[in-house]
Parts: sequence; structure tokens; C-alpha cells
Amino acid sequence: MKKKIAIIGGGTAGLFFASFIDTDLYDVTIYEKKSTLGRKFLVAGDGGFNLTHTEDLSDFKLRYRPVSFLEPIIDHFSNMDLREWLASIGIETFVGSSGKIFPVKGIKPIEVLKAIESHLTKNDIHFQFNKTFTGWINDRTLQFNENEEVDFDIAVFAIGGASWKVTGSDGSWLNLFKNHKVETAPFRASNCAFQIRWDASFIESHEGQPLKNISITINNKQQKGEVVITRFGLEGNAIYGLSPEIQDNIEKEKQALIYVDFKPSLVLATIVERLNTSKYNVTTTLKKILKLSRTKVDLLKATLAKEEYIDKEILANYIKAFPLTIVGSAPIDEAISTSGGISLTAIDEDFELIELKNNFCIGEMLDWDAPTGGYLIQACASMGVYLAHRLNKKPTS
Repeated sequence: MKKKIAIIGGGTAGLFFASFIDTDLYDVTIYEKKSTLGRKFLVAGDGGFNLTHTEDLSDFKLRYRPVSFLEPIIDHFSNMDLREWLASIGIETFVGSSGKIFPVKGIKPIEVLKAIESHLTKNDIHFQFNKTFTGWINDRTLQFNENEEVDFDIAVFAIGGASWKVTGSDGSWLNLFKNHKVETAPFRASNCAFQIRWDASFIESHEGQPLKNISITINNKQQKGEVVITRFGLEGNAIYGLSPEIQDNIEKEKQALIYVDFKPSLVLATIVERLNTSKYNVTTTLKKILKLSRTKVDLLKATLAKEEYIDKEILANYIKAFPLTIVGSAPIDEAISTSGGISLTAIDEDFELIELKNNFCIGEMLDWDAPTGGYLIQACASMGVYLAHRLNKKPTS
């Protein structure tokens, strides 16, 4: 007789688990809180559906925190494995100029989701919608919507983190696990905007302007890319990838000091030389010779005293390491993702909860972190595939 698997959550991790589980061994049903699958999966497609990244696997794995947790999981189902599997269900992909991997032009996010759903239907996966998990009745019975009971042999939780409540990912499940003595960590916003108290006249002129081709450093961790200046602070890929380090500093010191390199393509000595040998005044040199944008130049002007601005050594050092103090982060519900949730020490190497046997947790509900750029979707997919393969080989008693 087949064992019953209840998958709680129809997001990326749950969908990929369901796609790879052996339905000759298991009777599988997805219980989804919303009326449709993959709500956050679709939201991730706004502005371009970045599925994973073509980065070399050795570098790819270093994007995760902690690396030791995700490394064997990504090795098991890599970025190239994801591309190949998508192609097998009719979703061809291409590599963008930045190395990000997208569905080929013309394929919309909803079509990717429909292809996965079609694969699940062919694989005899069942669906139950509008089912909110509300706890355990006993070690083999789940409760939904306060009064509905579901028997199970294996429960796979893939409920998501605490960002984007509109998609159903609100973290409200956390206390249910804490009450069962499962070790948890508070949710933290990740891949989010960070707060900076800008000079009033500067922000009036430069709100919404980008800082392109920069790198940002904190605690010896560097991230290249670009950010956008907002009235709240900064947002964009050059700061999203530093979320764990920034949040750590905010927790410890109530603020975080970052350094922006306005010209990462040039070393300090070259910048000093170009400043010293230019026939133009300082501002014109910055714009014409060093090719700094007006926003970068005005940021230097708003921060440096006049004596510092005309001192070539001091100015060059600020161009290479412009200090900005972060005083807070955007609310969790405005974040792209979250860290926190189920502590990694609460699960074994197969994602099984140590305190709740036959209950497994995968995806963003676990306490790990990654930047945007395809790394989040890849990790959730890889966890789902990894667990499915483990259960296919070793059915749980």
C-alpha cells in the first residue's frame, strides 16, 4: 500500500519536490493556502523571470549562507540540471548578458508554472486549495482551517518565509513549530531596501537616480552591481547580496557602515594620477575624465568639505571608498526574501525535523540566505529535488 505524503505549500520547493517524488511509492497531495499554486513564484517573474544563473558551480555555491548547508544540495541538482529539466517539460531557456537564465522570449512566468502543473498532473499529484495549516492533531494527523483533519505518513512543509504576505507567505506558521519544541530563529528581511538618512538637498535632486557600475563593501564582503537612491535609502542588486552582513551589524550596533567604490574598474593610484594630471577643474575632471555620473559627483560634494573636495588624495580615497551609514532595513513584507524560520540545527541531513519525526521542512522556511539573481529559486528547487530523491531511495517507516 502506498504511503501518504502531504506537501504543505505549493511554492517552488513544494512543486519541485512533487515533480521528482516517485508516485509509484507514494500517494501525494499538495495542500495550498491560496486558490492557485506558485503565487510567489509568479511574483518573482515581475520585470523578468530569472530562474537561475549560469555562473560556474564553484562560485555559484559561494553565494549562499551558510555555504556548508547548501553546497551538497546544489551539487545534487545544479543550475545546469535545472535548465535541462525545464527543457524536458517544454520550457527552453537562454542566458542573459549578466549570466542570468530566463525562459526564452515569449514564454511568460504563468506558462512556466502551467508546464510544471501539467507535469504534476501527469505524475498523478493531487491538489487541495484554500487549505491553511493550523497544527497537528497527533503524530499522523494534520489540521487545516481549524477543523479539517488529514492523515499522513510523511509531511513535507514548504510554506515559505515571511515576505510578500499577499502571496500567502506570511510566516504565521512559526509559532506552531515553536510550540512543538522545534528550534527557530526570528525572521529578518533580506534582499531589501536599506535606510540611509540622506542630506535633504541631495535627495530632493537625486531621488530615483541609479548608482551604476559600483561595488559595495562591508566587513570585507564585496558585491558589484548597481543601486537606486530612494528617499528611504538604497535598493538594488549591489546591496541585496550583502543583506546578511548588514543585518548582523544592525542587530549588534544599531547601524551598519558600508563603503561604495564609485570606480571599481580603476585602482586608487590611477584615480590620483588622473586627478593630478587633468587640465580641467575638479568637477569637470570627475565627469569627463573619470566618467562619474552627476549623482556620484553631487554625493561627493554633499559629503566632503571644500578643502577635502579639492584635495586630490582625499577625493580619490572617497571615490574608492565612499562611506554610508545604514540605520535600518525595509519592513519584512517589503523584502524579496527572508532569513530566519526553522533553524538548520532543528533538521537532520535529510531535512527531517529532529523533534517531529516524519515531518520535513524545505525551502525558504529554513534559516538560510542568498542574493537575488536566480539563487533563491535554484536553492528551493534543489532542496525539493534532493528530498524527493532521498525519499525515493529510502521510504520512511
